[in-house]
Amino acid sequence: MKIELRVWRQSGPKDPGRFETYEVDASEHLSLLDLLDAVNDRLVAEGREPIAYESDCREGICGACGVTVDGSPHGPVANTPSCRQHVRSLTGSQITIEPFRSAAFPVVKDLVVDRSALTELMGVGSVAVNAGTAPDADALPSGHDEAEEALDFAACIGCGACVAACPNGAANLFAGAKLAHLALIPQGRVERRRRAREMTQVLDEYFGPCSSFGECVEVCPAGIDLRAIAALHRERLWHWRS
Repeated sequence: MKIELRVWRQSGPKDPGRFETYEVDASEHLSLLDLLDAVNDRLVAEGREPIAYESDCREGICGACGVTVDGSPHGPVANTPSCRQHVRSLTGSQITIEPFRSAAFPVVKDLVVDRSALTELMGVGSVAVNAGTAPDADALPSGHDEAEEALDFAACIGCGACVAACPNGAANLFAGAKLAHLALIPQGRVERRRRAREMTQVLDEYFGPCSSFGECVEVCPAGIDLRAIAALHRERLWHWRS
């Protein structure tokens, strides 16, 4: 089948950018990144500048590949990263691909955005406890249900689609997932107040307020639900507790 790709091209942060159109003969089994690869192969063969975009594992676990497809972060299939979106799921013969759109993610080049604000949020949402020698596996008891819930929240791959989907550019789903999973494990509870304070400071500096509409949940590849946002509010209150 023949597909017309409208791809955002932008040579740098100060360039206004524009859409360029490319025609590709594609099998329905190709992924979205395969389509971009096919276009780039042709552009390189013609001596033209290939489309800049990010990817790594192409298995849906690294979070690097995020782009916006026909206005939807990652693509039309809910809870699926860009690298796992396929031609068979795309609607129509014309597809528009552009970078994640958010004030917190300025465009670096073409489909590549600067996600350093999210990286800073990840940096303060960590555990920095000097644990000494490794304890025995059963020395820090943790209930089965709590452990499973922590693992569910820890599944977030940090792609930033939740930020791009939010009309306010909020990162509350990501921050809440991070705070929730670390508050549920014994090692993470030690720095609970510090982590909540520093993560909410970064949220207030770089990201918008949560709209509570839930667009973030629809695009999250890990299927993180709105309980993460409730956890963020709970951890924020925990920080202010005397």
